[in-house]
Amino acid sequence: MESQRQQKISRLLQKDLGDILQKDMNNLGLGAMLTVTKVSVSSDLSLAKTYISLLAADDHEKVIANLNKHSKEIRFVLAQRVRNQLRIIPTLRFFEDDSLDYLENIERILKNE
Repeated sequence: MESQRQQKISRLLQKDLGDILQKDMNNLGLGAMLTVTKVSVSSDLSLAKTYISLLAADDHEKVIANLNKHSKEIRFVLAQRVRNQLRIIPTLRFFEDDSLDYLENIERILKNE
């Protein structure tokens, strides 16, 4: 269970990362629309697992690999934004959020039965 501090940092990072990926560094999505759906911060605040929802992407793995490749650049831009709120900026790891695909699969299965 996340502490109150972890939850606050997660919300802050989710908001700022979403803004960065959609406006400042939109070329990293390789033409896909990126949405930050969830950020999970480790208990020592050193790692932030960022879950990205991809729309209109040709190759999901390629987009996630590109984000992970440029994670230090994204972290630098993030640090410029939150430098007054966080002392240590967590290391970013990007993962694909496949919860929408999971829901669609369940709905399809339920309709067939």
